[in-house]
Amino acid sequence: MIRYLTPILIAAIGVAVFISLDLPLPWLLGPIFACLLAALFGVPMKGNKALNDGMRTILGVAVGATFTTALVASMAAMWPTLLMIPVMVACIGAVGVPYFQRIWGYDFATSYYSAMPGGLQDMLVFGEEAGGNVRTLSLIHATRIMVVVVTLPFLLQWVWDADLSNPPGDPLVTIEPFQLLVMVFCGIAGWRLAKRVGMFGASILGPMILATLMSLTGILHHRPPSEAIWAAQFFIGMTVGTKYAGVTITEVRRDVTAALGYCVLLLIITAVFSEVVQLLDLAPPLETILAFTPGGQAEMTVLALIVGADMAFVIAHHVLRVIIVILGAPLAARLFATRAPDGPKA
Repeated sequence: MIRYLTPILIAAIGVAVFISLDLPLPWLLGPIFACLLAALFGVPMKGNKALNDGMRTILGVAVGATFTTALVASMAAMWPTLLMIPVMVACIGAVGVPYFQRIWGYDFATSYYSAMPGGLQDMLVFGEEAGGNVRTLSLIHATRIMVVVVTLPFLLQWVWDADLSNPPGDPLVTIEPFQLLVMVFCGIAGWRLAKRVGMFGASILGPMILATLMSLTGILHHRPPSEAIWAAQFFIGMTVGTKYAGVTITEVRRDVTAALGYCVLLLIITAVFSEVVQLLDLAPPLETILAFTPGGQAEMTVLALIVGADMAFVIAHHVLRVIIVILGAPLAARLFATRAPDGPKA
């Protein structure tokens, strides 16, 4: 119990520090930094998966509630940029696998599933089944998500002048009780139904689909209240930070350093594809960078909500990326594993 409560207290301290220093996204970045520092100092911490998944349902409902008939109709015009997603995933794999295998000496399975920009849990499951090093995979993907979530808000603020102080929703006291009940229903029922049918990202996509149906039929008129979305940010940020619990100096020197170098490569690839989109005038700059940055689905949803981006555009690209990685990763790994010389076991 202490290991579950400790990160909550540490994350709360991080929020207080960020608020006092007037730093951006205190409810998301504060917990990340505080829990990361605590983990590096050896503080025993443990995340709560059920609670974290429950918080992710809030984001799913928040996204679904933004969908209107006009917004759904506009998704048909996204095909030029959506077609770029599989090309980008292929480029990431072509650069990432040799990077991890030849420079850092990881075996092929660890290299491949470290390079794939999919969901953390999915890549751990596939990587373990393929014989990869689960601890290495966990640290590399946690670092990828952390670097994206930490650097992107500052870039959004400094380069695109995005307002990160916008409240993500209306205050709780201003929303009708019936609307709150509909949101709770969408969150719980959507999550459980999606999980039952085996949908990937069930805790976000299930509530999102059900909330979208409620919104399009005129039953749901509000996003979840600001307090709920702040809570989701808090626990998601805490979860990212606690992934480093128990990290050793050897792991920092090798796995985390390898991940940081890989993040530089990812940011370069993202910048190239974003520039192509801008040169072809296919989408606004803010939506482009949010849609093409390979961060975590939940974390990118939070940022898109706060800056008021086109949610349909951003989410559609991230969902497609995850689908491509989840469906294609096992097949591609089997195809190329026989051709790639293995390095030392990670």
